[in-house]
Amino acid sequence: MRRSFIAQNPSVLWFLAALGLFTLVITVLSEFTGAGVIPTSFVKTLGKTLCLCLIAIAMDVVWGYCGILSLGHFAFFGIGGYAVGMWLMYARTETIVLESLSTQVIPPTPQEISDAIGNQIFGVVGSSEFPLIWAFADSLLLQLLMVVLVPGLLALVFGWLAFRSRVTGVYLSILTQAMTLALSLYLFQNDSGLRGNNGLSGLQNIPGFETTPQSAVSIVFFWASAAALAAGYVFFAWVVSGKMGSVVQGIRDNEARVRFLGYHVESYKLFIFTVTAIVSGIAGALYYPQAGIINPGEIAPIASIYLAVWVAIGGRGRLYGAVIGAAFVSLLSSWFTGGGAPPINLGFYTVQWTDWWLVLLGLSFVAVTLFFPRGIGGLFDYLVKKP
Repeated sequence: MRRSFIAQNPSVLWFLAALGLFTLVITVLSEFTGAGVIPTSFVKTLGKTLCLCLIAIAMDVVWGYCGILSLGHFAFFGIGGYAVGMWLMYARTETIVLESLSTQVIPPTPQEISDAIGNQIFGVVGSSEFPLIWAFADSLLLQLLMVVLVPGLLALVFGWLAFRSRVTGVYLSILTQAMTLALSLYLFQNDSGLRGNNGLSGLQNIPGFETTPQSAVSIVFFWASAAALAAGYVFFAWVVSGKMGSVVQGIRDNEARVRFLGYHVESYKLFIFTVTAIVSGIAGALYYPQAGIINPGEIAPIASIYLAVWVAIGGRGRLYGAVIGAAFVSLLSSWFTGGGAPPINLGFYTVQWTDWWLVLLGLSFVAVTLFFPRGIGGLFDYLVKKP
């Protein structure tokens, strides 16, 4: 007898209920409602954490379920951020330029307005010309479309070339890392069209909402991040369940046997790689308006390695494990590097956690790998099975 989707994935209802309750509590206690228990800055941190949980789920599907250790998915996350950031920066700069030119006796021409906007945006890299990639920067709809299309097309082309050549294992991981490094190095150049090392800034200033308090803007993005995480969790739970999920996990466990059974392995891998890249781009598009800035350092290969660490600590092969790992490490990182953790005076040396946090994270990853290979999420399996 065929079981329903919920019967196959009981964690979905529990996750949605927990996420809904969490969203409600944060909203009620935020400055937006007047309670002021949770400051706006922390609401933004939580919103960004939910976005990181979404890309962690995508990473878990491509690695934990399909067996593809991608060290480039944070590049798709950054591309999504750049796509929406281009519109945010253009629209915000246009508003400023129009206000400054409104006092002129002779109304400015469209070309003068365009030149002024270009000078404001690209003056920092010694240019005032709009690169070709900014052709649609004045349209929110088209830039949102780019959030989906650019990561999806990049993943589709890269995956098609890699999977048709049957590149697997560590060689595929190196290729994804090389792709990420190449993209990052290109974006660092001033002539990349994205302001080089300066990146895109001021993204927290949403055009049309200049007079809206940040407490309201932050809570709206928090809701949007929660909704995206909920939708992503349900979607990927559907992807990894049923026949498709069985084939995908079979590819992870024994790719040659799945191919021998007649399944077109490359098509399944390409679908998983592409759809997770698209979701990563969406997560990035929600993350960076809350962060306020994006630069090429966000796309560096180390970011994708951190992503793999989050999933491993949370427990790969479990969607809720990826969420736990990303939320746990992200919030702990904010606490340690933000000065929340007090320094420890050993007499001969004072431990400053801003300097030692990465060491602690590395040791945690080694400890989890050695003693808890199923990660934090695996503890739930132990508790459920234990009489």
